Amino acid sequence: MKKYFLVVLIGLITLTVSAQTKYESREDVPAKYKWNFSDIYNNWDEWQAGFNQLEKYMEEVTSLQGTLANGPEALYKAFKLQEDLNILSYKVYRYPQLQRDTDTRNQDISSKFQQVGILFSKFGTATAWLNPELLQIPWDTMKTWLDENENLTPYRFGIEDLYRQQAHVLDAEKEKLLSYYSQFEGTPRDIYGELSTSDIDFPSVTLSTGEERKMTAGNYSLTLATSTVQEDRKLAFETHYNVYKENENTYAKIYNAVCQKDWANAQARNYASSLESYLEGNNIPTLVYENLVEVVRNNSASLQKFHKLRKKVLGLEKYNAYDGSINLTEFNKIYDYDEAAEWVMESVAPLGDDYQAKLAKAFEGGWIDVYENDGKRGGAYSGGVYGVHPYMLMNFNGTLGNVFTLGHELGHTMHTVLAHESQPFATSDYTIFVAEVASTFNENLLLDYMLAKTEDPNERIALLTQTINNLTGTFYFQTLLADFELQAHKMVEEGKPITAEVLTNLMKDIYLSYYGDSMEEDELLYRVWARIPHMYRTPFYVYQYATCFASSAQLYKEFKSAEGSAKDEVRERVLDLYRSGGSDYPMEQLKTAGVDLTKKETFLAVIEQMDRLVAELEKELEAIK
Repeated sequence: MKKYFLVVLIGLITLTVSAQTKYESREDVPAKYKWNFSDIYNNWDEWQAGFNQLEKYMEEVTSLQGTLANGPEALYKAFKLQEDLNILSYKVYRYPQLQRDTDTRNQDISSKFQQVGILFSKFGTATAWLNPELLQIPWDTMKTWLDENENLTPYRFGIEDLYRQQAHVLDAEKEKLLSYYSQFEGTPRDIYGELSTSDIDFPSVTLSTGEERKMTAGNYSLTLATSTVQEDRKLAFETHYNVYKENENTYAKIYNAVCQKDWANAQARNYASSLESYLEGNNIPTLVYENLVEVVRNNSASLQKFHKLRKKVLGLEKYNAYDGSINLTEFNKIYDYDEAAEWVMESVAPLGDDYQAKLAKAFEGGWIDVYENDGKRGGAYSGGVYGVHPYMLMNFNGTLGNVFTLGHELGHTMHTVLAHESQPFATSDYTIFVAEVASTFNENLLLDYMLAKTEDPNERIALLTQTINNLTGTFYFQTLLADFELQAHKMVEEGKPITAEVLTNLMKDIYLSYYGDSMEEDELLYRVWARIPHMYRTPFYVYQYATCFASSAQLYKEFKSAEGSAKDEVRERVLDLYRSGGSDYPMEQLKTAGVDLTKKETFLAVIEQMDRLVAELEKELEAIK
């Protein structure tokens, strides 16, 4: 049962690239390349009216305390009221949040966004009685109500799930006490955001070309991806990372607060570990996480082989992490956004006309914020607004990587569209655990499409490299980060200190176990823990990139090899996964689609895929000598 609105921003963290300069200011950008906030509210007055209505809904929900046991009608009234409140919450939350992300410097909008957080915190306190009171109703009675009353059908899964987790729900007074800390729990995340976005100041550097470039996250990634001069890449890396090094003690304190908060919550709710507290909510065995880390850590040979191949082809005496993005051949094509959008549209044709037609709506204007502007949040994500449409953030810069980021985020967008169309609100919100399946499946479609349309050997090599880089970033590197999160949280659980030195040494040990001697050691690189926002905003999130990648890879392999009616059957299983939203536990949803993540073989299949791709790349490179 949802106690209050919780928004999840789905985003790609491995490619936080920014747009090349195309417009002088945001005001010059055509409407079709910008978000249309009026699809949510026409103005701030309407937003304020929605905000006020939320407060009224909250008062009404609070007034129902003590009535849940009166019968199925009383129960339905409470659930329906809460559903109306949550649907409105999406709009009230997103309207300032999206505008803040286009200009994080706007303090007026930030203030309004904070008001929403404060209101949600109050709601958490005012409704702390809901779950404990619900659980006072004997399960046999509740099951009878659910069986005999169709009005309760949309809420059945949530109610059954609550009873499953009964051991972790406290009594009303304890729930109310914990609710007082709900706003504080987001403080480490908020501080990290301010330090890393609003207050961060990246220096400018002068490259060997004479160009002066400010080493923001976007320009840093762009330089590493396009500069053929190693000293320029080194300068970009050291300039960008030194900003995090200079603040490493502050970042370490913030991350310690995240881990301490997680462990405190886990203990308060009777979980054995922080990991269990995050996975149990979706009924995911900790064995899935542990198997992933074990399999990838012990099977990194092809990852190391790939980087040693890169070193050889690039002819570098020393190969560093900042040499991992530059193309292996002379290929620095800058792609036009409209052309990339057309390719993404054409690439999803195998998913059917209906899917393709629905995706086309995203390009009609108002759904995607395409280009970078001063103060805009970096990276990319897709966030839904139930009853409106998804809003997709991009910072398009024309690199091949950004073309794939576009396809990736549109996968999220379509997942949301299909889930919202097919499910009632109560089961429309799919879990993070399945969220990356649609996005990475679309990337596979885009890869095949682009390989089929080009005869340029350099572009083909670039595409293969892009695919391998995506695999290393989505599967290997995210697992590396998951490994780090698990070990750091265990340190806190064991009462060990968390300092910048401890975190850097931990990252160094993990990095060496994954990458071995395939690249030079670099103490600055091991401070990457300060640069990954998901570990501060959504702990134990990034491992799901790897599990989703494994799932989508298996589904895509089956889809690609099938023919005729068999292909149609696989397609429907994939689309049914998207349509299912959050109507079942994610492990069960994936099993229905054809994937079992309790088996190590699922992860080993990705290792085998990496072996094949590296071998194919090596063959292509040999052919153009």
